[in-house]
Amino acid sequence: MKKPDRILIVDDEEIAVRNLSHVMTAEGYEVTTAHSGSAGLALLESRPFDLLLTDLRMEQADGMALLKACKARHPDSEVIVITGYATTETAVRAMKLGAFHYIAKPFHFDEVRKVVAEALEKQRLRRENKQLRAEIASYRGQAKFITQDPATLRMLDLARQIAPTDCNVLVTGDSGTGKELLVQFLHRHGKRHNGPLVAVNCGAFNKELFANELFGHEREAFTGAASARKGLIEAASGGTLFLDEITEMPPEMQVKLLRVIQEKEVLRLGATVPTKVDIRVVAATNRDVARAVADQILRQDLYFRLNVVTLHIAPLAQRPDDIPLLAQHLLHKFSLQMGKPVTAFTPDALECLQTYAFPGNVRELENIVERGVAISDGDTLGLAQLPPHLQSGEFSVFRRKNGRIPTLDEQERDYIRWVLDAVGGNQTLAAQALGINRSSLWRKLRSRIRDDNSSPD
Repeated sequence: MKKPDRILIVDDEEIAVRNLSHVMTAEGYEVTTAHSGSAGLALLESRPFDLLLTDLRMEQADGMALLKACKARHPDSEVIVITGYATTETAVRAMKLGAFHYIAKPFHFDEVRKVVAEALEKQRLRRENKQLRAEIASYRGQAKFITQDPATLRMLDLARQIAPTDCNVLVTGDSGTGKELLVQFLHRHGKRHNGPLVAVNCGAFNKELFANELFGHEREAFTGAASARKGLIEAASGGTLFLDEITEMPPEMQVKLLRVIQEKEVLRLGATVPTKVDIRVVAATNRDVARAVADQILRQDLYFRLNVVTLHIAPLAQRPDDIPLLAQHLLHKFSLQMGKPVTAFTPDALECLQTYAFPGNVRELENIVERGVAISDGDTLGLAQLPPHLQSGEFSVFRRKNGRIPTLDEQERDYIRWVLDAVGGNQTLAAQALGINRSSLWRKLRSRIRDDNSSPD
């Protein structure tokens, strides 16, 4: 449970302290009071506060002295100065010393509530950004698969365990989730990290070009082959061969690749003697692999050879805690690249990002942050710097399910599950949110349970 914000109220007028303390306590803050400047200084010496609310004119130590002391000892604390002797000169001086706001007496408590809430929100945002920067700094020097999602961290632990081995790995996940980044993580944490990491896009070539690119050729193997050439498999020897979108590989090439994996040798086009290769194979796909095998898009024997260990990366929408961490990392990256002083997101911009479903996953978040930094003219990235469809909240997301378009029934089941999670499993509240009665919801849930039990998965 989050601890309440701590406020120190200092004023030599007892009634002012009592009234402010009552109002701030009612707002849920943890309030400490002092009836003199010297008592306030002693409290600031003893412990930090999130906010100092101080009168300006007091005996012994005035509000300016407390402001200086608070900023010197606790730079992240916010300070609001209250006085019945407001002048432009003192206001400017207080702001230059770091005060968040300056309130003149007599004041309305609604005004104080508003200013205090704004000051604490600024303090919270600074604290969160500081924490995010510290977490991001801890990734330096590593393969930067940045996450704090428990399931993804468990997947990374498994990746770290198998990285030093030579077992083949199959990486699955939607487009834009970071499959290639995970392959880099495997390579850098393995014993082959000093060898090459060669990536092949299996959907980029027709079968003739693919054979030449993958296996290479001997001199005069075909018209125009003036010299022998290594293929990508040989180029990866001593390191890792990454076959991206393996389900897009032509069937004829799958047969040849299977032999390479089994025999650890490659036969160039035009050659009669195979060449030994020392490779580790990592493949990736955004398809439902079991369905691709069933539909004979991917050979079953090749699948078994590749699928020694499967690592699955969940969509970004399923790991919302990663959104602020990744967004801050990307903000830092693009700010450095563009030479701009953008260091933080405004709370409403960060909230907007966290409620968006990101059909394009991390790649889409990267594009959004890069655009925001490019058009930003201040030190924060706000709602105005986000794409128009995010600002208005007018967006719809229909996500592929294991690489295929989901059915209407599947979409409905997923939405019901999401609503139930949102209301803590309360079926009455879920039915109200869905606009149906409770018996209709129960029938849909019962149908869902029956379908799940009958599913071959």
